[in-house]
Amino acid sequence: MLFALPLAVAVQRLYRDETVTGLERDATRIAAAVPDDITRDPRALHRPAGLSPHLTVGLYKLDGSRLNGAGPARSLLAVQGGDGRVHDRIESGQMAVSAPVPSDEGVSAIVRVSAPYVLTTDRVERTLLAMAGLAILVIGCAALLARYLARRLAMPLERLTDAARRLGGGDFSVQTTPSGLREADAAGRALTTTAQRLGAVLERERAFSADVSHQLRTPLTGLLLGLESALERPGADLSAAVATAVERGRHLQGIIDELLDLARDSGPERRPLDVPALLEELRLRWHGPLASRGRPLDIERQDPLPAVRAAPAAVAQIMDVLIGNALEHGRGKVTVLVADAGGGLAVEVTDEGPGIADDAPDVFARRRTHPGGTEAPRAGHGIGLALARSLAEAEGGRLVLRSARPPVFTLLLPDTAEPAGPPAQASGS
Repeated sequence: MLFALPLAVAVQRLYRDETVTGLERDATRIAAAVPDDITRDPRALHRPAGLSPHLTVGLYKLDGSRLNGAGPARSLLAVQGGDGRVHDRIESGQMAVSAPVPSDEGVSAIVRVSAPYVLTTDRVERTLLAMAGLAILVIGCAALLARYLARRLAMPLERLTDAARRLGGGDFSVQTTPSGLREADAAGRALTTTAQRLGAVLERERAFSADVSHQLRTPLTGLLLGLESALERPGADLSAAVATAVERGRHLQGIIDELLDLARDSGPERRPLDVPALLEELRLRWHGPLASRGRPLDIERQDPLPAVRAAPAAVAQIMDVLIGNALEHGRGKVTVLVADAGGGLAVEVTDEGPGIADDAPDVFARRRTHPGGTEAPRAGHGIGLALARSLAEAEGGRLVLRSARPPVFTLLLPDTAEPAGPPAQASGS
C-alpha cells in the first residue's frame, strides 16, 4: 500500500498532464488558423484535419460568451484566456484548455478546446487495475517464495527438534543431515557431537564397574594374601609386610584414579614422560611375579627416544595390562622394547607363547556378560585389553596388535612436536 498509493497519484497526474498537453497543442494550432478579424466578421470556425473526434472546439469572446463552434454558452476559462496565456481546467465535466487568438490590437478572441474528462479517468482506472493485478501477482509470488523459504528454514529446525527429542530419550546415535543452512548445520553438528560425547561418557560409566573389578582383583588379592601370610607365619616381619601392603595400596589408588579419569573423561594433565623411570618401575613391579614362574623379563631401550607427553600413571596402567596378559596367557621370556617409531614413541610387549588363533575374536573387544554374571562365549579377549586401548586413546595414542604369532602388542604415543590426530581403529588379526 505504501508503494501503490503514491504511484497511483503519480499515474493520475501523469495522464492528466498528458491530456492537457495534447489539448494545448490542438488549441494553439487552431488559434493560429483563426483570422484576427473573426470578431468583426463572424464566420464558421475552420477545424483542422487530424483532430480527435472527441474534441469540442469553440470560439469565444473576451467576455466569455461563445461566438461560434461548440461548447458551453459561457466559459470562465475563456475569460481567463484574455491575459494572452494558455489556461486549463475541468469545466462542465470536461478537461478544457483555452488559447488566445492574437491580432494587431492584442487578443481578439479565445479558442476553447475540450475533451470528456471521463476518457482520462478511464485510462487512469485501467492503469490502476493493471497495477493492482500486477501487485496481486507480486504478492502471490512473494507469498509462495516466503512459504518456500519458511519451510526450508523450518524443516531443518524440525529435524533438529526431533533429533534433540531422540537424544533426550537415550538415543545417542542421532545424526543430522546437512540442509544447506549454515546456522542449522552448525547446530546439527554440535548436536551430533554432543550425542556422541554423551554416548561415550555413558559407555565409560557402564564399563567402569567391570574395569574396576578386573583391574583391582589381582593387586587386591596380592595385598590380602601378603597380609594374611604375615599374620599366619610365626616370626614374620610385620613391618615389612605393612610397608609392602602400603605400597600395593598406593598402586591400587593410582589404578582407581586412572579409571575415574577415563570414566569421567576428565583428561588428566599430561606432562613429559620419563621413560627410564617408567621402565625401572616396571622392572621392580614385574620381575618378581615373572621370576616366580621361571620366566625372565627383558627390558630394552633404543636411544635416542622422542619426547612425548602423557600421564605416567595411564602409561603404567597400560603396561601392567600388557605384561599381566603375557604373564597369564603367554610363555617364556617377556620382552619390553622401547624405540623411536618415527613421529612418536613405540613400546612393544611380546612373549614366546603360541599367540592368538586366526579364528579368535577381536582381542580388544570388551567381553560381554549374561545377566547372571557368567561370561558370554567367544565375545572378546577380556576387559583388560579393552581398558588399555581406552587409556591409550585417552592419551592421544594407539594400542595395536602388531603380530598375532608371536603376540606383539605395540603402544604408540605421538611426538609432542606433532599434533595428535584421531586414534585409528586397529584390530587384532
